[in-house]
Amino acid sequence: MPLHTSFVFEPSTQVSALQKHLNSFEQAPEVAAILILACDANGYTTANLNPLLKTCTKPVLGGIFPQILHEGRAWSEGVVVVGLARAPVFVILDNLSQQSGFEEILDRSFNLSSSPSTQTLLVFVDGFAAHISSLIEGLFNTFGLELNYLGGGCGSLSLQSKPCVITPNGLLQDGALLIFLDHPSGVGVAHGWDSVSKPFKVTSAQGNTIHSLDWRPAFEVYQEVLTAHGGQPITPDNFFPVAKAYPFGITRLDAEMVVRDPLMTQNQYITCAGEVPTGAFVRVLHGNQHTLLQAAQKAHAMAHKAWFESQSRPHELQFIVDCVSRALFLEQDFLEELAVIHSSGPMLGALTIGEIANSGQDYLEFYNKTVVVGFF
Repeated sequence: MPLHTSFVFEPSTQVSALQKHLNSFEQAPEVAAILILACDANGYTTANLNPLLKTCTKPVLGGIFPQILHEGRAWSEGVVVVGLARAPVFVILDNLSQQSGFEEILDRSFNLSSSPSTQTLLVFVDGFAAHISSLIEGLFNTFGLELNYLGGGCGSLSLQSKPCVITPNGLLQDGALLIFLDHPSGVGVAHGWDSVSKPFKVTSAQGNTIHSLDWRPAFEVYQEVLTAHGGQPITPDNFFPVAKAYPFGITRLDAEMVVRDPLMTQNQYITCAGEVPTGAFVRVLHGNQHTLLQAAQKAHAMAHKAWFESQSRPHELQFIVDCVSRALFLEQDFLEELAVIHSSGPMLGALTIGEIANSGQDYLEFYNKTVVVGFF
């Protein structure tokens, strides 16, 4: 059975336009569930969207993102609605920032052995929730390398947490949606950022906020690295526009560094998209159009290879999860990145606040500034 029966891109931001498509999929007997990828600029809220979600007889799942992808283009307004051929098992997790010990929560919520076979797990999470990395670690410890993982952080470029995960119960803030698919996939992950500093030890951090590096205020150290590299002077007022070119990389043994996107600074602290553990070693990274496009090519090649190692038939759908800050950094050159990763056939996806992926062979991570290519 195919993953999806059909999908449509709706450029309108109006909830009534979305309702028209939901009604159409509701009446289609070949559609068992509905996947939605929506833009933050649509202005969907709990007030205008929840009544619609709760009245659908088929489960509606998905997320709201800074931008969405459709057929090789990025859109800042509109929505993609996908009719899934089979209703997936799904789990809703709320109050992530208040949780710990996700293995126990996942064991209670879902029993993989007693459910339909799962080959791919889609993960949509509030990109500004605390403990995302702990959730990812819990998923890996619970399900291991038995499945592929693909997903990302929902949310807004306002950098404020708000209801953004779409569930049959309504929009969810500070939560996550796990969608277990009985469909094979091929996944590729790469980022293209290179180190421009020595390693610094994270001597104090809380969640996704770095307090000190090598026992010095984090922002002070970061400023010095950027100055030494010849970059634009960085201040609290221009932090995000400058910092988008200088992410952190968390060192991993025998693996590519995991990128963390610096979002803001306050009181000499630096807040990132994703947790940075005390005791980790980080470097300041930098990249350019060439290195990022090379990484996009690498991710595409990895996904292509992974697909054909397990499948003898062509893929039916390409699902892309790309970091919105890559688009902000590349600006007009981002069109070239999309051209690099767009294969023939249907393509959809989202520009996310953090990316979630593994290839079925590597450790699962919550990435930033990374491109993830998936074939279904």
